[in-house]
Amino acid sequence: MLDHMGLSVSDIQRSKAFYSAALGAIGYELLMDFPAEVTGSTAFAGFGEPPKPDFWIGQGEPNKPALHVAFRVDSRAAVDAFYEAALAAGGRDNGAPGLRPHYHPNYYGAFVLDPDGHNIEAVCHKPE
Repeated sequence: MLDHMGLSVSDIQRSKAFYSAALGAIGYELLMDFPAEVTGSTAFAGFGEPPKPDFWIGQGEPNKPALHVAFRVDSRAAVDAFYEAALAAGGRDNGAPGLRPHYHPNYYGAFVLDPDGHNIEAVCHKPE
């Protein structure tokens, strides 16, 4: 079972804005924000559902190859909302919302590339 995960981003301010919008559409919030002066090394920001962040970004050289992170949501409408919010926040389309029956019959997902090219997905596994 995963507790939390993180990835490196080239511009933490730009990525905080992107993830605040994209993940805000699925109920995530920016819960912790640590500047480099506090950590002694680099800036970090943690997103999640209150009270605990489980998705972190940190200022640095972006991961190569770029990472894929999928967020499970409870409805197809949430997948659609994520996709629209992510695009409006500067994300790039990497797969519009829709069924992906090659994964399984109810796999409904959308894929967006974040500002550093990480493949970020929202997915619902429920039938309609």
